[in-house]
This record gives sequence, structure tokens and C-alpha cells, in this order.
Amino acid sequence: MRTTIILNFLMLWFTVTAYPQQLKTATGHENNPYYSNTDIRPLNVPNAEWKKILPPALYATAREQATERPFTGKFWNSNTKGTYYCAVCGNQLFRSDAKFASSCGWPSFYEPVRKNSVIYRADNSYGMQRTEVICARCGSHLGHIFDDGPPPTHKRFCMNSVSLDFEPDGLSK
Repeated sequence: MRTTIILNFLMLWFTVTAYPQQLKTATGHENNPYYSNTDIRPLNVPNAEWKKILPPALYATAREQATERPFTGKFWNSNTKGTYYCAVCGNQLFRSDAKFASSCGWPSFYEPVRKNSVIYRADNSYGMQRTEVICARCGSHLGHIFDDGPPPTHKRFCMNSVSLDFEPDGLSK
């Protein structure tokens, strides 16, 4: 039994280190030709195309501005060190070093990884005045930004987990 466990571990390790492209399939991006963690060129893909490619929950949030329920997303309470990417296109968005516990029920960050990784748009839906945060590469809805975050920026990027992918430090895609 011990030999089987060791062999399984070695096979997994070999797959992850020797075939990093396998991770693309494992994370569900095999049907998305636009997904890249290195390309920062803006995309102009119609929603009809995104609807064919994206899982329904991601499409609803990213392309139709839906919001996941608080305290239900996979990243709201995560403390793992690494990098967060747009789940639609792979654009690098946030580092875990900028993540903080905001108690709002969604993953919160005080700054993006690059100033031009996200863009902002006024959102006056539901009788509120908010600022929407959008992926600068694909135009997908990520969440909203508020002025009640910690220093040094005093900003709270309140993001939907479904709109984010995560790569732990030490693991390359």
C-alpha cells in the first residue's frame, strides 16, 4: 500500500511538473481559446461566443453582472499565497499579499497587481451608486470597489470568487 501511495504521488508530481499545460485542462479552460496568463492584449469577443465557452455561473457573473451569494465563493476566506487571475481570460489581477479579511463574504483586495489590469465603470443599478471593477483584457465583471479598505490604498476590491482563478505560489501554469 505504501508503494502505491508513493507511486501515485510521483505520477501526480510528474504530471504537474512535466506537463503544465495539463493544468489548463484541469481548471476547465480547454474550450477557451482566449485564456492566457501572459497575454495582456485586450479581447473583443461577443457575448454570444463567451456563452458557448464559459460555464453558466461564470457567464452570469462575468458577462451579465450577477453576484454570487456572500460567504459561498471558494476564495472569500482563503489565505493561500499566490496570484489571482480573471477566470474568463486569464488576465493577472491580484496578489494574495493584497488580500485582506473584510468580513463582507467576498474575497477583498486593497490593490490590483497592475494599475491597468482592471478598469472602472459607474454602476447605478439596484438604486445604489457603486463603482464596478472590470477585467481590462476581456471586459468581464469582477465585482465592485469601495473606499473602506485598509492602508495603504484604503480601497476594498470586493470580487466574486467565480470570476477569479487562483495559482498558488510555486506552481506555474
